[in-house]
Amino acid sequence: MVTGTGAGLDGSPYQQYLYAYPHKTSYRALRPRPLLADVWHAEPRAALFLYLHVPFCEMRCGFCNLFTRANAPEEQVTAYLRQLRRQAGRVADALGADAGYARAAFGGGTPTYLTADELTELFDVATATGARLPGVPLSVETSPATATPDRLAVLAAHGTTRVSIGVQSFLDAEARAAGRPQRRAEVEAALAAIRDARIPVLNVDLIYGIDGQTAETWQASLDAALAWRPEELYLYPLYVRPLTGLGRRAHGRADWDTQRLTLYRQAVDTLGAAGYRQESMRQFRRADAPVPDGPDYCCQDDGMVGLGCGARSYTTALHYSFDYAVGVSQVRAVLDDYLARPADDFRHAEFGFALDDAEQRRRWLLKSLLRADGVDPTAYRARFGRSPVEDFPDLRRLVERGWAGEGGLRLTPDGLARSDAIGPWLTSPEVRAAMSGYVPR
Repeated sequence: MVTGTGAGLDGSPYQQYLYAYPHKTSYRALRPRPLLADVWHAEPRAALFLYLHVPFCEMRCGFCNLFTRANAPEEQVTAYLRQLRRQAGRVADALGADAGYARAAFGGGTPTYLTADELTELFDVATATGARLPGVPLSVETSPATATPDRLAVLAAHGTTRVSIGVQSFLDAEARAAGRPQRRAEVEAALAAIRDARIPVLNVDLIYGIDGQTAETWQASLDAALAWRPEELYLYPLYVRPLTGLGRRAHGRADWDTQRLTLYRQAVDTLGAAGYRQESMRQFRRADAPVPDGPDYCCQDDGMVGLGCGARSYTTALHYSFDYAVGVSQVRAVLDDYLARPADDFRHAEFGFALDDAEQRRRWLLKSLLRADGVDPTAYRARFGRSPVEDFPDLRRLVERGWAGEGGLRLTPDGLARSDAIGPWLTSPEVRAAMSGYVPR
């Protein structure tokens, strides 16, 4: 039995977005630094996920706690691409000639902060690792200001199958309230350019819970997004995190949880009526959209090879990355450190978290349970030799609350709405202890 569940279920439904497990704030310096050739030696390497991280944006949004730098000087972008190529070469050597890639993603930051010529170079770096582009599903993140026809032409020419654009709100005043000044006309022009580029999957990100947002204004954003018939939508509850623009403001409305839950349910109803299937608390896919070519987009699976200063890599027993920061000066310091490293440093893992058997079981459970389809008990038993209910008997508490059915292995609609409380509740004491020891920087 895997014991130990974390925070209680009776608090806020918005405790933490469990994008990946273990959380990046649980990572620590690895001493001695393991060689990547040893880390990957026993791992399946025929169908890896390649992730390239571009830590640059044209602005820093008020809600953003990602590792990124706004308006980096041109010479730093040039140096970054040069260093990324060095890292890619050393990582390819460590993984060996038999490594193959089944899918890829470019994230950030904003990859399309790069010029069209720089994006071409980025693709050249990616293919140097052995990834076939075009040839495998590729997702690229963009923004309204950088989704320009010349950049999108480069993405399309290299076989990009999915573009995700962070709109957040179609109302200019709401976007400003979220710390993202933009104009509706710019957003619509970017969406038109993406559709003109004929990239198969368009994803639109929206945020609910913004100061001043109402059911009417939220509906206006939902309707504006649906007018473009995106194949996917991701809907994010607003979080106010340390060291972000919004985190430096007073933000403590007593009714905030109620507002976010109400807007979430409104969106679920609206998107369901518009023909979208809910895949998780955040992801909605148009029911008549083409079935994804290959595995569904999900950058928290094992077998992920991350390249770049803010990228994470996932093997069965070790998750690793470079150092992590949010504050402007600290981000620049970490970025400068990355750019100054000798090439052979990239043969090693720097910061990470080692997953023992219990953490591997918990990770499998979490990344399945927080999806609408829930946990596949047959697949779990095939991997671990026991049923998930035997390993996690506390799942019955979710059933008792009406938040899960099928022995606690599949969340109900009310359970999906509380994914950001269930995830922290299932986080192990060891991971929570490591996270609590992290000092935001």
